[in-house]
Amino acid sequence: MNSLRRRLAEFAAARNWEPYHTPKNLVSALSVEASELLEIFQWLTPEQSARVMADPETAHRVRDEVADVLAYLLQLCDVLGVDPLAALAAKIERNEHRFPAPGNRPAPEGN
Repeated sequence: MNSLRRRLAEFAAARNWEPYHTPKNLVSALSVEASELLEIFQWLTPEQSARVMADPETAHRVRDEVADVLAYLLQLCDVLGVDPLAALAAKIERNEHRFPAPGNRPAPEGN
């Protein structure tokens, strides 16, 4: 992950793109790329969407859009000083408490 983040930063620096990599611009680009990923699935049935990687051309498009989404997300994290893996771990932990799995629910109070 750190190697990829470094490569992204070097790529942008070599092209003097840093002035454009503001949080607002990166979030906008992230939204556009996520929408391009959505576009691939937009009119597919659930069954068709489950088989989307079976078609080589569509699979290539999916991989490219996933890469674009991840690239902009990592660049945004760098600009804001967010550790994406730590943020994800914290969010999962909060969700485990908010949405306990069946059988792991706390006993009602007063019992």
